[in-house]
Amino acid sequence: MNKRFFLEIAYKGTQYCGWQVQPNQVTVQQKVNEALSTILNEPIMCLGCGRTDSGVHASQFFLHFAPTKPIPEKFVFRLNKFLPNDIAVKRLITNVPEDAHARFDATYRAYDYYAHFNKNPFLYESSFFFPWLPLDLESMNTAAKLLLEYEDFRMFCKSGHSSKTTLCQIFKTELIVDNAAGTLHFHIAANRFLRGMVRRVMGALLMMGKGKIPLEEFKDVMDNKKKKFEKMNISVPPQGLYLSEVRYPYILDGGGGMKKGI
Repeated sequence: MNKRFFLEIAYKGTQYCGWQVQPNQVTVQQKVNEALSTILNEPIMCLGCGRTDSGVHASQFFLHFAPTKPIPEKFVFRLNKFLPNDIAVKRLITNVPEDAHARFDATYRAYDYYAHFNKNPFLYESSFFFPWLPLDLESMNTAAKLLLEYEDFRMFCKSGHSSKTTLCQIFKTELIVDNAAGTLHFHIAANRFLRGMVRRVMGALLMMGKGKIPLEEFKDVMDNKKKKFEKMNISVPPQGLYLSEVRYPYILDGGGGMKKGI
């Protein structure tokens, strides 16, 4: 087995059809594979920590690759030169276990969703314009905290998913509204997420904010684990969503278990 290396990257997903390589589509993984293959002078297929949909961003994303040739000097600097401006390599992590896997070894994932209430030409690619005010923030906050009490999130899963289980452990939820700035920020962290789950959770919360879903109805759906419920199956647009944190037991904050490329 060739030695595996991890890369931490960030990307703006606006121009890409998601992370994963797809026929006749431009994706983030495709661009990273091409840059790695050029720098290392051999075909490289990297594997990511997950799949982001078309238009979704990542402020922290990990991938692994296993070259047969040595890593050259100034690797991160050179790799960034071959990548487009909307994809950035933050660091190369060299001392990971021999069988380390970017997707299967992740124990913690966090997403952030951003919305703004006033039309802003500088935010339309990075935040969801949602001009319906006022919002019932008390109900939204209560529902966000209620998510911590449940494990089955099938009602928020995109149809046609291939997940073997719809169980997730939610670690944290937080809803922050800045009235002065006219912005909303939703943070959610879990051990895993179902396909399309975060955008559907955010859709349900916003519908509660508009008064379209009473808190009692939200709780009833969660308690009864209904497979389909139209009011809670509204997916918000992708541009407000960011994969923001991924954790591994062998990659520690503060420099432990990691080494930066030069």
